[in-house]
Amino acid sequence: MKISERKLHVEPRPEEEAFTLKVAFATHDRKNVDQHFGSCKSMLVYGVNVQEWHLLEAIEYAELPADTHNKLPARISDLTGCAAVFCNACGASAIRQLLEKNIHPVKVTEGREIHELLVTIQDELAGEPGGWLARAIKRKEQEDEPEGKKAQRLSQLIDEEW
Repeated sequence: MKISERKLHVEPRPEEEAFTLKVAFATHDRKNVDQHFGSCKSMLVYGVNVQEWHLLEAIEYAELPADTHNKLPARISDLTGCAAVFCNACGASAIRQLLEKNIHPVKVTEGREIHELLVTIQDELAGEPGGWLARAIKRKEQEDEPEGKKAQRLSQLIDEEW
């Protein structure tokens, strides 16, 4: 059974490293967040930094029977590298699985404009990010850290008194 019907990349594709983070939006109309994570018809994935944002991918999902339980791992895999997914609702199992992959589910009211949410993220990036955004930035900085610096930090932690 195929979960992702189509996964479209925007060309020319901007370098993902140019963005502070990637975020996804559960949407049917491609303008608003108007879907539940587990049953959404499509996802839009954007790269965001303080200066700009770009659509990176549009993912369309096949119609599946309501009792299909194995769709979550494939949907979560489609969001690899995303810091957050904006949706109208998300089940407890999906929340747990998303958080295990460091993807923060963000519940928003139905009909919130995607572009408005992107501007809000940019504003927060320009100021003092908090919550999931601050954690995502810190995680990215740690991933981008050179190996020598990681080893030094680990050594400092080992030397600290407990």
